[in-house]
Amino acid sequence: MSVAAARLPARDDSPGRLCPVAYRYAPSSLDRDPDIVADALYVAGGLYGNVEALAALESLVSREPGAVLAFNGDFHWFDVAPADFARIEEATARHPRLRGNVETEIAGEDTGAGCGCAYPADVSDAVVDRSNEILARLRETARGCAGARESLASLPMNLVARVGEARVALVHGDAASLAGWGFAHDALDDPAHRRWIESVAADARADVFACSHTCLPAVRRFEGATRPFAIANNGATGMPNFRDTRFGIVTRIAAGPGPHPALYETAVAGVRVQAIAVAYDADAYRRRFLAAWPAGSPAHESYFGRLERGPDFTPALAAPPA
Repeated sequence: MSVAAARLPARDDSPGRLCPVAYRYAPSSLDRDPDIVADALYVAGGLYGNVEALAALESLVSREPGAVLAFNGDFHWFDVAPADFARIEEATARHPRLRGNVETEIAGEDTGAGCGCAYPADVSDAVVDRSNEILARLRETARGCAGARESLASLPMNLVARVGEARVALVHGDAASLAGWGFAHDALDDPAHRRWIESVAADARADVFACSHTCLPAVRRFEGATRPFAIANNGATGMPNFRDTRFGIVTRIAAGPGPHPALYETAVAGVRVQAIAVAYDADAYRRRFLAAWPAGSPAHESYFGRLERGPDFTPALAAPPA
């Protein structure tokens, strides 16, 4: 089985693995006038309700005057404490944002999609079940936040930006689905998947795709059938992305250099596409997380190890040498 095939959603309709038809859109729908125009654009995916990461992110972006911050989904997740949920909702609503599978599912009633992650077959059933439990609890919190669910339901599944002369498609999953795994780091390196990647880039007329969803970061530059393009998956802003680290990542797209050092980067269509570390107060967040998700809870079982030690992933896998 190819790597790309391994990352496709499992072929069943169980909650957490099902990819609803309503999550899908045509790549050509991204070939439209921009929703955002910016000289510098920061795209944060996977904030996951981390209040400390939100504070660090807003401070980081504020150091580049005129920069635009956009959220490309899953800004809620661990924020089941009503005050935390309200804080995340109020803060992200001040910026351009699109809905991820988390926001889509908490905005409505149980659709049978569970968490809406459309997990691939190599993710265990136990992980899927725990994610469904987290989503159900978060939906209850959202019900208590006046107007939140209606606001989240109204959000688009994607956005288009113009940064300099570059066209940037902001998606949660990939170019065809809100919960797609076609931009996962391993799929991006699979030769059997290359034709699909080049096809959707041509249909979207995108110079850059900025995505998240798969929880592990990657940046790749492709020559393309008609012109070069890049895919930047920031992994998670609100969780560590590499082994033995405790910071998140945001994607910065701009023509010129910024005030922050890049973990790695590429260039295309006159812009730099950079991964920037979001160094939040990890000790404070540990206390907040444990108050909501103590040992034995589904989020603790699935995520506490990553929050403490990072995933078994390295910058060399996120951005292999050219």
